[in-house]
Amino acid sequence: MKKVYLDNAATTQLDPKVVDEMTSVLVNSFGNPSSTHFFGRDSKTIIELSRKFIARTFNVKPSEIFFTSGGTESNNMIIKSCIKFGVERIITTKIEHKAVLNPIINLCSNSKVELEYLNVDSDGYPDLKTLKSLLSKPKKTLVSLMHINNEIGTMIDLNEIAHICNNSNALFHSDTVQTIGHFPLDLSSLNIDFLTCSAHKFHGPKGVGFVYINEKNKAFPLIEGGEQERGLRGGTESTHNIHGLKVALEEAYKNLPDDQKKVESLKELFSKEIFKSIDNVEVNGNFKKSSYTILNLRFPIPIEKKDLISFKLELAGIACSSGSACQSGSSEPSHVLSEILSLDEMKKISIRFSFSKFNSKDEIIYAAHNLKKILSEC
Repeated sequence: MKKVYLDNAATTQLDPKVVDEMTSVLVNSFGNPSSTHFFGRDSKTIIELSRKFIARTFNVKPSEIFFTSGGTESNNMIIKSCIKFGVERIITTKIEHKAVLNPIINLCSNSKVELEYLNVDSDGYPDLKTLKSLLSKPKKTLVSLMHINNEIGTMIDLNEIAHICNNSNALFHSDTVQTIGHFPLDLSSLNIDFLTCSAHKFHGPKGVGFVYINEKNKAFPLIEGGEQERGLRGGTESTHNIHGLKVALEEAYKNLPDDQKKVESLKELFSKEIFKSIDNVEVNGNFKKSSYTILNLRFPIPIEKKDLISFKLELAGIACSSGSACQSGSSEPSHVLSEILSLDEMKKISIRFSFSKFNSKDEIIYAAHNLKKILSEC
């Protein structure tokens, strides 16, 4: 059976070079980075060279990069630090990733920190007029808005929001898990306070990421123990994973313009094949302004047939998603689509397809052809 992986927003396959480099570190550089002997110093050097590479990539200082287990931990670290640095209010939207929404809700439910939600339009863009109005009130505020929505691919303007926050002395945190490795970022010209990353979204290993903390700010440890990561994250560092993150990032940005063109052409080919062969298909979000890696489509099929279609796609060897993989065990409808779609639109099946540089034109045509066949049978 042919297998086609179109769920790259959930996770990506490891780049072969990342596998080779990580294997070498696992075999040859196994020392504890905190040890002072040669083996420890070797591991420590690998970690610090990785940190310096990441800092150069985003035009920041190495001291502003802290390694974590990924996006969820990084987001939790920043949000749960809020109360310690005197935040009185958090402003966000209801379409953020659950790794942001849940810790915010829990923090505000168990403290005096106020929670304000911005409305979003039918494409998932936040109401920035309301943001400006809310920030006119003199309260120490954290604004938390993801750059690229993981379900519909909507991209907000980080520069504009950073400018709004800076003018009001508000802290700005952005979940950029779907951004890093796919779009360039120059953080020296972007007045953002906190930014998060997860390596497995750009062909790196699972279980490693980083948080960027602007030097004018600080955070507090979520995991306490030793003095690793300058006291911000206790526990022996995963040297091979950190090196894998670095190599994946290097590979991602090495040929980024060409890779972007390739992936964008695959997304356009898939959508063209779908729209010409299936009637009444709609895009969730904004096709032209969304990330080139994500396409969320709504089909004229009753939601009651969701499991049947998922089963048939599985039999055809097509991997895609009816929502965020992080919530795949939930029977609840997508919290993102619930905010941007009408009740009637929510009664139809929506499927997210997400693409990578390792996909091929033949895979796209195969997936589109089989999807048409499956839907015609339902």
